[in-house]
Amino acid sequence: MTDPARPSRLRRWLKRLVILTLVAAGVLLVFLIDAWTALGKSPKGEHLEALAKSPQWHGDRFDNPLPREDKITVGGLLKGWLFGDEIRNPEQPIPTVTPDPAMFATPPESGLRLTWLGHSTFLIEIDGKRVLTDPVWGERASPSSWVGPQRFHPPPIALADLPPIDAIIISHDHYDHLDWPTIAALVDHPVHFYVPLGVGAHLAYWGIADDRIHEHDWYEQSTLDGLVLAATPSRHFSGRVGPWGNNTLWASWALVGPEHRVYFSGDTAMFPGFAEIGRRYGPFDVTLMESGAYNAAWADVHLGPEQAVAGHRMLNGRLMIPIHWGTFNLAYHAWTEPAERVIAEAERLGVALAVPRPGESIDVAAPPPVERWWPEVPIKTAADAPVVSSNLPPELSAR
Repeated sequence: MTDPARPSRLRRWLKRLVILTLVAAGVLLVFLIDAWTALGKSPKGEHLEALAKSPQWHGDRFDNPLPREDKITVGGLLKGWLFGDEIRNPEQPIPTVTPDPAMFATPPESGLRLTWLGHSTFLIEIDGKRVLTDPVWGERASPSSWVGPQRFHPPPIALADLPPIDAIIISHDHYDHLDWPTIAALVDHPVHFYVPLGVGAHLAYWGIADDRIHEHDWYEQSTLDGLVLAATPSRHFSGRVGPWGNNTLWASWALVGPEHRVYFSGDTAMFPGFAEIGRRYGPFDVTLMESGAYNAAWADVHLGPEQAVAGHRMLNGRLMIPIHWGTFNLAYHAWTEPAERVIAEAERLGVALAVPRPGESIDVAAPPPVERWWPEVPIKTAADAPVVSSNLPPELSAR
């Protein structure tokens, strides 16, 4: 005998499924409307054909000389997100410094001053020029204004209060480095952008004039009134939409002035190229080394603290400043852990270190002593949570 309630029960399930599908589609539509412009634009046509001439281009994408072998699984990411007990976000407001705009009217006495504005954003005053790195003033490291990692602290200084900028350098097109709200605010400014191959397509789509965009392959450089801006290799990846990535290049940067030299890592894993960059453009007065947003599964795309210190030494750097930490929650470690582990490794190896507050300026000729401005929270040490990249020569694997 058939169950007379079965058809009505089936209709109820189908109705609920249709409602759930419509709700999900509505949420997705709202997200796409909110995020569409921020997704950017991939290189197309003749522009894409020009990129394919790069030695870094392999078939239909850019790639690293060292293949990526790290193991990332959706299950592993979900497990870490749901069950990790690390203190990933500050529980109290971060002590920031508000730079006095008038300070920038007087060049640094030494000729080299760096102001950390959070994450990977620095205002570098070098030999009479001002260079801004990976400017991010947006609230979230995301294409969406309502979903995604949110800032720990406001930008220490408003974009409108910055002094005139001579150049902006971009390391790659991930959201925590290439921020659409910030670029949109700079459309009417005369500043020029120096970017890796393909990243110019995003800038042009957002309204930056073509004559203000300068694309570079690795070891290509521009000169700005005596200041060399050289795109140098890094070991990372790119992309702003799901799996459709690596059609723009990623880079670190060397700034070489008449008197001073600065290295900006962008995002990178450990690789032998640090030594070659140091030979070509070093020694560096200061290196800005990516030190946060790491785990063992991402060891082929991020450095981690100990390898950041090792990379600094390979670059022949004098003073190291850790970057890519203290502003966004991008990985499953305590938010203070990158700084603590960098300090421990720098002390072990005798590396000169500065760890500024967001908004604090460092005169490289007289850096302040390291002061822990963050709270003491439980962290994992290098012994507990090693971050060691794969495919490295034995002498680097042992670092």
